[in-house]
Amino acid sequence: QVQLVESGGGLVQAGGSLRLSCAASETIFSIIGMGWYRQAPGKQRDWVASITSGGSTNYADAVKGRFTISRDNAKNTVYLQMNSLTVEDTGVYYCKMTAPTATYWGRGTQVTVSS
Repeated sequence: QVQLVESGGGLVQAGGSLRLSCAASETIFSIIGMGWYRQAPGKQRDWVASITSGGSTNYADAVKGRFTISRDNAKNTVYLQMNSLTVEDTGVYYCKMTAPTATYWGRGTQVTVSS
């Protein structure tokens, strides 16, 4: 069974940067899109950014201009470059990959931004 593994989370001061990675354990054919979501303590999981198979990107207003999503199709990997982090960016970040017949989620990586 395909597994997604996120990495790159950690503790960073406000204003700092982190780069998240999410790799699939095996090749996923015909990926439609990849995305990142996050869940703050006590809150629902929210969409952060997504990228299509063609490379088109979209961002939540809260991260627009600060976060950049990218992908490496050959490696079935998606990245999230996060700059100018604020305490409001704290949460567990999850990646998602969507294929025609299945959707895969990672288990999440913790991002904590201190003031």
